Amino acid sequence: MSASRLAALLLIACGAAAQNYENSRAVEAIGGEPAALLANITTPALGLPAMQLPADNPPTEAKIALGRKLFFDRRLSFNRTLSCAMCHIPEQGFAQVELQTPVGIEGRFVKRNAPTLLNVGYRPSLFHDGRESTLEQQVWQPLLKTNEMANPSIGFVLATIRKAGDYGGLFEAAFDQGLTMETVGMALASYQRALVAGDSAFDRWYFGKQNDALSAEAQRGWMLFQVKDCVRCHQVGTQAAHFTDEQFHDTGIGYAASMGIRQQAETVRLAPGVEVVPTVSFARPEANDLGRYEATGHSEDRWKYRTPSLRNVALTPPYMHNGSLPDLMAVVEYYAAGGVPHAGQDGRVRPLALTDADKRALVVFMKSLTGQDVRDLVRDARSERIGN
Repeated sequence: MSASRLAALLLIACGAAAQNYENSRAVEAIGGEPAALLANITTPALGLPAMQLPADNPPTEAKIALGRKLFFDRRLSFNRTLSCAMCHIPEQGFAQVELQTPVGIEGRFVKRNAPTLLNVGYRPSLFHDGRESTLEQQVWQPLLKTNEMANPSIGFVLATIRKAGDYGGLFEAAFDQGLTMETVGMALASYQRALVAGDSAFDRWYFGKQNDALSAEAQRGWMLFQVKDCVRCHQVGTQAAHFTDEQFHDTGIGYAASMGIRQQAETVRLAPGVEVVPTVSFARPEANDLGRYEATGHSEDRWKYRTPSLRNVALTPPYMHNGSLPDLMAVVEYYAAGGVPHAGQDGRVRPLALTDADKRALVVFMKSLTGQDVRDLVRDARSERIGN
């Protein structure tokens, strides 16, 4: 890259960064309005089934409100800079779209993409490798991991909350036992279960029988989704749909990363909307990632990852467990090419005969899976004061 070209790009980047800074200041003025989150759990949206709830943690308004407060509290990281909401951003589908993988405390990279929390209460296994089975337990991993929120101990987190005057009486009002390790997990789990997003255009057409709810191109995409066997892993029932089989599969992405096979050209983002392909290496150290194997120790689970739900998928690029595919078209093209063939790759990942029009129709179909209630969840989230 020439010096003049680089200088021009930096000028553009500086201008964009200045504008972005002004936009970021406006975040302080964003307001919100609490939603009836308990009803989200007890009366799920069109296209979603009844949620299976733990007997020892039935949802209540008090638990949900407390969990929301904890979710946005930066004091719950060791150096008081990170909250759960900084990797699961409400306006970004409760995921994170700026980075392939999030950055934790003190700039430490997290090795996997931040999954959406929308409809997470339906998941029987959590994390990309399925290493946890309940939200109540799951919340402690990011709180304690050294490259995420990095608290040194459970007791340190409890002491932080106990010293914060604005939590006075809240745990006691929500739980008979007050503040404990268990009730921190119960509160955060209760809020996350309330992040239910269904009633998409597809739901209104397929389950609600509204003939005009889905465009002709999206309907064609749905036909292709079935014919090309995508529906075997992203399953759709007769009364409801999770768009996942909740199983673990080797699609070639983990293998490619381990073998150093890049799926996309390496780019550097100078500012929002300004990206360049560098002529020198900016590669960061890559963490070894063996997928489900890390949770089971079984060699046959190497490079397998949980099938994500496709609900609200258009809101949460980049895709795959490592964020290696930047948009939905890249995902369709990856599967159309048959992945990265190797011993162990799931047999359902095979070359597909798709025209450019077919690929566009599949993308339009996936965009039709965005729930119309996401806006209410975002407004509800922004009704919470950020604890700092």
